[in-house]
Amino acid sequence: MDGQKRADIKIGAEVDIVLKKDQPTGKLTRGKVAEILTSDSFHHRGIKVRLEDGQVGRVQKIYPVFPTLNGKEYQEGLT
Repeated sequence: MDGQKRADIKIGAEVDIVLKKDQPTGKLTRGKVAEILTSDSFHHRGIKVRLEDGQVGRVQKIYPVFPTLNGKEYQEGLT
């Protein structure tokens, strides 16, 4: 997922964001979402979030969360 829809982003989700200072280079920073800052349901450059470490940026990628089964990550259809 590309991070443009607010509904796709959940607190605690692992995401890649681009920080304001890194916009010219596109360098990504990975972390977990602590707060969703954009109130609109869609933003073409990515929903703005604050990570657990306090960094703020726009979401470029959302990593899926898979349930665990017997201590192993379970990816339905992929295992």
